[in-house]
Amino acid sequence: MIVVSFLFFLLVFVAIGTMAALANKGTNADYLLASSSIKPWLVALSAVATNNSGYMFIGLIGYTYTAGLQSAWLMIGWIIGDFLVSFFVHKPLRKATERTGALSFGGVLAQWNGTNFIFLRFAAGLITLAFLGTYAAAQLNAGSKALHVLLGWNYELGAVIGAFIVVIYCFAGGIRASIWTDAAQSFVMLAAMLLMFVMGIFTIGGIQEFSNQLSEIDTHYMDIFPQDLQYGAFLFVLGWIFAGIGVIGQPHIMVRFMAMDNPEHITRVRWYYYSWYSVFSILAIGTGLAARLLIPFDASFDTELALPILAQTLLHPILIGMVLAGLFAATMSTADSQIISCTAAVTRDLTKGKKLPYWMTKASTILITGIALVIALLGSDSVFALVLIAWSALAASFGPLLIVYALGGKPNEKLAFTMMLSGLAAVLIWRHLGLNVGIYEVMPGILVGLIIFIFGKILGFTLKEKTNT
Repeated sequence: MIVVSFLFFLLVFVAIGTMAALANKGTNADYLLASSSIKPWLVALSAVATNNSGYMFIGLIGYTYTAGLQSAWLMIGWIIGDFLVSFFVHKPLRKATERTGALSFGGVLAQWNGTNFIFLRFAAGLITLAFLGTYAAAQLNAGSKALHVLLGWNYELGAVIGAFIVVIYCFAGGIRASIWTDAAQSFVMLAAMLLMFVMGIFTIGGIQEFSNQLSEIDTHYMDIFPQDLQYGAFLFVLGWIFAGIGVIGQPHIMVRFMAMDNPEHITRVRWYYYSWYSVFSILAIGTGLAARLLIPFDASFDTELALPILAQTLLHPILIGMVLAGLFAATMSTADSQIISCTAAVTRDLTKGKKLPYWMTKASTILITGIALVIALLGSDSVFALVLIAWSALAASFGPLLIVYALGGKPNEKLAFTMMLSGLAAVLIWRHLGLNVGIYEVMPGILVGLIIFIFGKILGFTLKEKTNT
């Protein structure tokens, strides 16, 4: 019954994605950017689903199961940072996309001020391919974990099926197919999380009993701050706010805003996006806490399997199939967004802006999907760890430059290139030294990039008036 239900709902999602073929215009602009025609509500729901699918369903619930209430800072800080930066970045990005005619995130950064930063664009393409490809592999890994628990399929089979679905989505309608399925999955994801949370509370014995049992787990399990913070609570929280600011460095999320039909609709997008995001995050954390009470703790237990095991414990087989299909399809839709962004990086940025035929763009999608699949099959890191590393690298590489551009800064290519690589290097060094335990590495990465700009501006590494060099 679970398998039948899973296949039914999964086919529904795949059908929605393939329907995008009806609107496909057969051009690179449509494949990579949906001809910048996406309505505000679709932009918002798609951005939430793409931002949170495998990370929220698998990573955040698993982290909450282990760490307790302190995981709330991943929601609070992330949303605050994302919300603040949206006021001065999203609209200028959409306008720059239209002004430059760029079809890739790296292309917009390279041409923002009427420039043509070829080497910057090439480097941006490499960074996107390396880290967003790893991020996509984490999504395939997330989906395969759920299938392993509920259906008994091995990890390799789940990842292969996911990769196949990604190719179907992409070939049907490119980024538009991803956005359409994202929107449908947003409703299923929210319904599934609400159902799991309510059923969990009911099984435990109500809100009061839920609260009482949580307080008995461990002395510090319900503490809002971790114990023995290396740099104190303020910098800990600020680190997660910077993680939210790092959203602007994620090509697969920002491409949604690049594809928006009208930059003047950004206020509506913001309202839809953050309302949905907040409710979804609260339910995910609540579900993680409920899972800790309903699933016996074991040191050998893979906490990222908490959601599928909880579903198996609480729900009717038909509903288990729905939850599993929603989870699996959501991770695949996020993966295909990331692979489309990697495709744009390969075909637009690594070629230094040369225009390739439409068929070569689609062929690149197959190659990149294959690479992501290999990483998923060979990688041993958790979904949560893979996402955090990739997120940090992309945020620190692209975030500072986008902030500077949005605020009117005009670095020349040398300075822009240095900002990008310095932010990336800061993240990798910070994590290597183990300092990310006290402060998430996005914060030093973004700050280093911004400081490099300030010094570069003082030294005159900015664009001269009336020139493009």
